[in-house]
Amino acid sequence: MADPSKMIINLALFGTTQSGKSSAGNILLGSADFLSSFAPCSVTQDCSLGCSCHLRSFMRRRGQEVTLQVRVLDTPGYPHSRLSKKNVKQEVRDALARHFGQEGLHLALLVQRADVPFCGQDATYPVQMIQELLGHAWKNYTAILFTHAEKIEEAGFNEDTYLHEAPDTLLTLLNSIQHKYVFQYKKGKSLSEQRMKILERIMEFIKENCYQVLTFK
Repeated sequence: MADPSKMIINLALFGTTQSGKSSAGNILLGSADFLSSFAPCSVTQDCSLGCSCHLRSFMRRRGQEVTLQVRVLDTPGYPHSRLSKKNVKQEVRDALARHFGQEGLHLALLVQRADVPFCGQDATYPVQMIQELLGHAWKNYTAILFTHAEKIEEAGFNEDTYLHEAPDTLLTLLNSIQHKYVFQYKKGKSLSEQRMKILERIMEFIKENCYQVLTFK
């Protein structure tokens, strides 16, 4: 029987090359499990699973303090500088079945740079991959993680005005996923503070979905 005082959440990262997936994964885990660096080509070649340490007393559920552990699947970005769409899709499909086949996936995070407009075919490739791999229920299990959000403040925007000015393609996607999104800032906040704020927001999404998971065969 599962221990009600402990909870594991399973997350998968999707996005284009150099969107900040691996860096975001490291923040979620509170570690440096994933290789993250600037490069003129795609850095992540294979799927990789990282597990966080236990976050004690992270939340209360049914009147009881809960210890949280986070598991994050980092995936190759697409378009990819070395891998075809078919290769990337198969790699991710196999990894989802291998790591989350039985326990299930709580949330797919579409990692999108806040300083790069969400438009054009390249931006929609990761969304298409999420739809194909998660199936008809993808909208209930997808949220957007905006990286490099400090660029918004530098440009004189806040989060609300940024989204108000967003292209229709992004607004349509946000409507589809019930406005599940979170911003990640690299300046002005400690990594620990960033991590806790993002995880708290993610837990809100998971709770709204009644802690359901998506399984893979």
